[in-house]
Amino acid sequence: MAIHSRGGRGLNTVHLTDCMDFMADKPDNCYDLAIIDPPYGIGAGSINFINGTSKTEKKYYRENDWDTKSPDKKYFDRLFRISENQIIWGANHFIEKFSKNSSCWIFWNKGTGKNSYADGELAWTSFNKTVKYFFLSWVGQNAKERNQLTRIHPTQKPVALYKWLLKNYAKPGQTIFDSHVGSGSSRIACHDLGFDFEGCEIDPDYWQAQEDRYNSHIQQGGLFEKKEIQDLIYSKEGEEEK
Repeated sequence: MAIHSRGGRGLNTVHLTDCMDFMADKPDNCYDLAIIDPPYGIGAGSINFINGTSKTEKKYYRENDWDTKSPDKKYFDRLFRISENQIIWGANHFIEKFSKNSSCWIFWNKGTGKNSYADGELAWTSFNKTVKYFFLSWVGQNAKERNQLTRIHPTQKPVALYKWLLKNYAKPGQTIFDSHVGSGSSRIACHDLGFDFEGCEIDPDYWQAQEDRYNSHIQQGGLFEKKEIQDLIYSKEGEEEK
């Protein structure tokens, strides 16, 4: 089952479907960049995984459901076939399943402080660049978007993180793929920065939650069209490098 939704600037679609079925029929290298945040296999779907979860958020935590195991080798074979480059969050948990070396890992410093939680998260990339890090506190009350009262996914990542990835690893005119859309942060970042986007979400509740979030976001409108946005982003970066 695939349901399509388009924003005003170009392709921006999330399919309610199993990503394995979706990727099976896609041609080789049909996406320029895949930015994915798949299950790590560490039980993040459990209500006990994150401390201080509000009553409103509890409906998005389910015992022993989607994070019992990480994707298998067949998943990664398909992902690498349909995308030219990849950024894979949590790869330190399952890199043996695709066994590709990289000089360019990304570290998201979450500013968790002195507690039992991880200081951050790692992403493997296919790029031949140096290791980079991104800092944004994402713990307690900070682990929410400013305009969003609650998280809509247990492992929700901030839109700002995806915008940083796009600015540093994507190029104007490219199409981005996300096999596990979750809360839709990657989708919103692509919309705001003018990238075409296509993704999958297998869970109907999460799919509807991100769909509502996305539609609410685009109703706010914007001052610039797709090409204007990317021209502004990359011309500014070029000026800074001179």
